[in-house]
This record gives sequence, structure tokens and C-alpha cells, in this order.
Amino acid sequence: MKLRAALGTIDNPPTHDPQKQAPMTMSATDTAARCAGAEGTRQNRTPEMHLIQEALARAHMQERLYEAESERVARRLAQARRLQRRAERASLRARRALALVVMQ
Repeated sequence: MKLRAALGTIDNPPTHDPQKQAPMTMSATDTAARCAGAEGTRQNRTPEMHLIQEALARAHMQERLYEAESERVARRLAQARRLQRRAERASLRARRALALVVMQ
């Protein structure tokens, strides 16, 4: 009779002694079987898999921050252009008023 080692998860290994832990590798058939029926079950994940998720989340947040900063720059530019046009109109009004005063 062949004894099968108890599988643990990352959060709950069968033992905390690294010498007694079985390697967390699976055969292709085990992998296919787990993928087929693993929708509702907790899967063993390697630390690299967790790091991939963190890297994706970090990249997503960086993209959102970049978009927000771009929108802020665009808003400031639009505001500056509005103020410039307003100043140009005020300058023209002042010139006209001065020209009227000088002509009289």
C-alpha cells in the first residue's frame, strides 16, 4: 500500500518543517483535473503567482495615477488658455479706451 502525502496550501502547509514537506509540483494530469474542477476550490499558489497579481495591481494603479496626472495637466493648460484670452480681450479694451481718450 502506497501512502500518499497530505497536500497542503501556502497558508496551511501539512508541516512547518521544510525537510518534511513534499515539493509542491503536480503532474500534468493532476493539473488538468484541478483546472477542470477548481472554480470553487482554493488552489495552491506559488509565491511567484502572488507576485504576478501584485505586479499587475501595481501596474494598474500606476496607469491610473498617470491618467489622473495627465488630466490635471490638461485642465491646467485649458484654464491658462482661458485666462490668456481673457487678458488679451481686456488689453484690447484698454487700448480702445486709450485711443478714444487720445483722439478727443
